[in-house]
Amino acid sequence: MPEVPSQHSDFLTRGLINAPASAPAYGLDKIPTLVHLLRDRAQTRPEQSAYTFLPDGETPSGSLTYGQLDHQARSLAAYLQSIYPPGSRALIVYPYTTGLEFIATFFGCLYAGITAVTCNPPHSSKEIDKILDRITSSGTRIALTHQALLGQLQGFITKRRELAKAFNQVTWIATDTLMSSGVLPPGEAWTEPEITPETLAFLQYTSGSTGTPKGVQVSHGNVLHNSALIHHCFGHHAKSQGVIWLPLFHDMGLIGGVIQPLYGAFPVTLMSPVALIQKPMRWLQAISKYRATTSGGPNFAYDLACRQATPDLLNTLDLSAWDLAFSGAEPVRAETLERFAQTFAPCGFRPEAFYPCYGMAEATLFMAGGLKPELAPVQVVDGGMLEQNQVVEVASEHPKARSLVSCGQGWLGDEIRIVDPEQFTPCPENQVGEIWFRGSGMGSGYWNQAEETARMFQGYVDGQGPFLRTGDLGFLRNGELYITGRIKDMMILWGRNRYPQDIETTVEQCHSALRSGCGAAFSIEADGEERLVIVHEVERQMLKRLNIQEIVAAMRQAVAEQHTVEIYGIVLIKTGSIPKTSSGKIQRRACRTQFLQGELHRVGEWQLSQDSSSLVDLANQI
Repeated sequence: MPEVPSQHSDFLTRGLINAPASAPAYGLDKIPTLVHLLRDRAQTRPEQSAYTFLPDGETPSGSLTYGQLDHQARSLAAYLQSIYPPGSRALIVYPYTTGLEFIATFFGCLYAGITAVTCNPPHSSKEIDKILDRITSSGTRIALTHQALLGQLQGFITKRRELAKAFNQVTWIATDTLMSSGVLPPGEAWTEPEITPETLAFLQYTSGSTGTPKGVQVSHGNVLHNSALIHHCFGHHAKSQGVIWLPLFHDMGLIGGVIQPLYGAFPVTLMSPVALIQKPMRWLQAISKYRATTSGGPNFAYDLACRQATPDLLNTLDLSAWDLAFSGAEPVRAETLERFAQTFAPCGFRPEAFYPCYGMAEATLFMAGGLKPELAPVQVVDGGMLEQNQVVEVASEHPKARSLVSCGQGWLGDEIRIVDPEQFTPCPENQVGEIWFRGSGMGSGYWNQAEETARMFQGYVDGQGPFLRTGDLGFLRNGELYITGRIKDMMILWGRNRYPQDIETTVEQCHSALRSGCGAAFSIEADGEERLVIVHEVERQMLKRLNIQEIVAAMRQAVAEQHTVEIYGIVLIKTGSIPKTSSGKIQRRACRTQFLQGELHRVGEWQLSQDSSSLVDLANQI
């Protein structure tokens, strides 16, 4: 971190001024693009280990040095340059188990001057629609993949012939077959493309948690600025070591897991996200084995690890090297952080390692974070007043106390404002509003979506802008940013604003049969008014002895007691079936759509009727 005059150090810590707008201390201020960055690493430290991949979360399948990655990228780029002009777009879709191949292909596209379009691998014929939608949206005619996945995709298409035409309009290239066949030209055949910081590096599609996915236009300059932010705020250095399980096609996995270690010139061990879902402790075992200093993920990952921890497993872990445990992509729960710190304290984990942060695809990734090694502040507020967009501090014993964890502040010249989303005026410190952002990591808009680009990327307040309108709600207190929810997820029930995540937290804690972090609260129009519906997964071991009546009663009573709201409908669903994004966020919109269309994997349901007890009756029982 650049030196700050002593009279300003306290203000910087508290987020009242911004850090310098550049980061010359990292020696990368003259690196204009990601291509130049990797070329520099390959020329100055060709033998240094860059990436190690654990497809099953335990056993390495291979590794890449900077020199090897540069050679593979140049070879593939030379092949692509012989067929496609610069500025073309290429879909990149690989199985979760082929991480190193994904990385080489991604940089091969950049080396060819081709815009990469990353995509998650489908697991069913229904998910093929997402790939074809992305192909159509981006206008790509090239798709790079693995031979095994290509065969799987073709199998899906044969079952849905109406999609065959769209599928066949794209030239599909299996890069593993290319490499093994010997048809790739040597790296020396590569011609360096004419690219600048303003050149598009890739289209980063939004997760789709709040609507139809859109391709964010991310330039080389956007990525390098965001990388400087992360390096600065995380305190990375040459002896850092990463362990990342996040999907590589997703912004957290790509920017944080692939590009940040390259930027910081430190090694990273990558693993398939499937390995974590199957056995969450593999994540912590990898941190222990590789002495990782940096790792993290959404809140649900920490919650999963807590629930899987046993005394025997804890005795095998050494987490003492882990000094930055980032948490982002979904609401950061103070209760989860506290439970994780207590559970893994015997393994050497320290609470001050937690690093709550905030970001989104439209800003490349990172938008706000704290200053290490300080503990993130926690603000305890009146949840009832929060529903009226007012921030009122209360004691933790208050009956409607809600603990909010700070996500830090903007750095390196980036700016965060809280704005009234209807009046477009600044909000005072004690008022909740929409989070607006501007900075050098902000993408230039959505690909081929001028109207949405104008709506989201061109916000002005007090004559200043353009700002990115995030769609998230929050407030600033002492320069710290606190997230409270999303505008579009907000429900108006019984005349008051309701945050779905508050109700979801209440529900998951009311009965042991309900899976933590696997419920959705949303509203529908029924009987001429907005009504509350809850969809929640059931623990697998409880499926055969499910007492639906007992669970419904517990849910209704808990919500009535804590939120003074009547539940209109409840659907209990199979383990692992609730719609989520690739980063683990609940897709409330998708869940609502499946509810209305009768597509949920139901194991039990209940709906309010004239014969059901009313909210008043429930209140009398409490």
